[in-house]
Amino acid sequence: MNYRINNMKCLLFIAFSFGFILHAQDKKTQRAKQDFNSYAYAEAIESYEKLVKEGYTSEEIYKNLGDAYYQKGNYNASAYWYEQLFNLSDITVDAEYLYKYAQTLKSSGDYTGSDAWMQKFTEQKKADIRALKFKQNKDYLQSIKKNSGRYDLKNIAINSTSADFAPSFFGERLIFSTARDTGRILKSVHKWNNKPFTNLYTAKVSENGEYMAAERLSKKLNKKTHESSTAFTKDGSTVYFTRNNSKNGNFLRDKEGLSRLKIYRATLIDGLWKDVMELPFNSENYSVAHPTLSKDEKKLYFASDMPGTYGQSDIFEVDINEDGTFGVPKNLGNEINTESRETFPFVTGDDVLYFASDGHPGLGGLDIFATKIDDLNAIYILNLGEPVNSVQDDFSFIIDEETKKGLFASSREGGVGSDDIYSFTETKPLDLICKTIITGVVKDKETGGALGNTEIKLFNSENRLVSSSSTNEMGVFTTEGNCAKGSYKIVASKNDYDEGESTFVIEKGGDVSDVEIMLNQVDKSAPLGTDLAKYLNIEPIYFDFDKYFIRDDARASIDKVLAYLNEYPKVNIQVRSHTDSRANEQYNQLLSENRAKATAEYLIEKGISSDRISYKGYGETTLANSCDNAVPCSKENHQLNRRSEFIVVE
Repeated sequence: MNYRINNMKCLLFIAFSFGFILHAQDKKTQRAKQDFNSYAYAEAIESYEKLVKEGYTSEEIYKNLGDAYYQKGNYNASAYWYEQLFNLSDITVDAEYLYKYAQTLKSSGDYTGSDAWMQKFTEQKKADIRALKFKQNKDYLQSIKKNSGRYDLKNIAINSTSADFAPSFFGERLIFSTARDTGRILKSVHKWNNKPFTNLYTAKVSENGEYMAAERLSKKLNKKTHESSTAFTKDGSTVYFTRNNSKNGNFLRDKEGLSRLKIYRATLIDGLWKDVMELPFNSENYSVAHPTLSKDEKKLYFASDMPGTYGQSDIFEVDINEDGTFGVPKNLGNEINTESRETFPFVTGDDVLYFASDGHPGLGGLDIFATKIDDLNAIYILNLGEPVNSVQDDFSFIIDEETKKGLFASSREGGVGSDDIYSFTETKPLDLICKTIITGVVKDKETGGALGNTEIKLFNSENRLVSSSSTNEMGVFTTEGNCAKGSYKIVASKNDYDEGESTFVIEKGGDVSDVEIMLNQVDKSAPLGTDLAKYLNIEPIYFDFDKYFIRDDARASIDKVLAYLNEYPKVNIQVRSHTDSRANEQYNQLLSENRAKATAEYLIEKGISSDRISYKGYGETTLANSCDNAVPCSKENHQLNRRSEFIVVE
């Protein structure tokens, strides 16, 4: 009896203790989840990693740890936790994690592993823009390598140990955003990364191009919130900038606890920034950020996750009216925007849009891309390559087209802080003309043989000629088109063949290969009994008096007969040679046979099969004129009879 009672007490104690442990674990998990859902990623990471050290594992813990590090831009740590997630058994993970894991693997240089996970993602999300771009650009690393080496970089002197980013030009000065702690904002710490909130700073540019004397901008622009990404009008009187949603300088949050980003406009009056107002398409429910102006200052470009966005953030444009009001924001479309992040746009005077993205094929993290936006039907997205792009985040690119100098921000290794600003000089211009390379082969439909010297023409859907070229001796052709969407056709034409064509559709740009066009031969060869010398309209093949060697002037004509025989391999000929009437008939017969033999042997030596050529001498029996033995003739008239003919016999 006592044994049973003691046993029961022990079981009750174990059950109570286990229940207490479960309650404690649940409480810690809920706290970490609350931090994560409140975008307090630094605190969420600390809480989750403590749970892991204590032996707790779950799909949610690994997902949120991976996502928290991903949002902070620590892709190596993010990759580690995503790997733990995929090592769990009996779970079904959303395809988006396949993409994120593929992206993070690039930060350690594991492009083979990244591509393998991207292939899995593509198989699950066939219609995803990112999947389509990956499928169409399997050799993206080679393309990036080809575009690399265009810039000389330098880490600028004013970078701090905190984040410095979002540079912009303001006359001769540099404006940028920084999270450096001046001592006045110690209480303004962002729980996303436990760093001070960002503020706008300005720096002078020295005569040798160095940036110096960074100082904080006006309190009118800097509040107890994040400020970043400025765009100034050319006259310097107006600035557009990014700030968290706020009131009286303090955060305003939505129902999810998130303070959205908004674009504000301010005017410079008597040297002071005044009339700060938010733009009308801002919202409490989505973010609008990172403004940039077109050259004529009639359009504003920005990043947003407003309704109509394809992914986490897209690039939009909006008209600025004459009276300072704004039109309706327009998404730039899914050639530029993907299901991931497209952000930090910058537009040059030549309508080149630079932007950061982790949705287009890149080196890792955010990469910087460029495209011409004056023709969105033939858009070509160019990855700027190394050294501007790296395995980490690279973003907020700006350039002065006249000086070819600019700046951008990066979280790459070797910097002073978490994000640093780098200056650069462009040493090689971008080639942003969209090109589609079409390659293929033309063959004889009956024999399958390659057809060299075939004319190739590329036509668009409106039957306009886009480009032309010809095949080489192997029947292979390469021609170049643009990237405009639509139907295209390749037309191949060659003498003595019917025209042939191949049609294809270009939807997302990219090259077209393995086009095969088969041509039907049409028999346009000379009829039986034809003298090819007359048919080909070539100079007669004449011989010197009493000689049978092939003269130099005759070789050019015989070579044209040779080309004809090569083009028509089924044609057989008989070489018929003649003499003039001088000398006796027996001698002339032998001389004509030697002339016929010499002509035939010349063709055989040039590659014509001997079974295609016969020859015969006719002596003086078939004169071309009336210069027989009874008629006195000039040397020139006798020359007309010393000739060879090429008669089609089969």
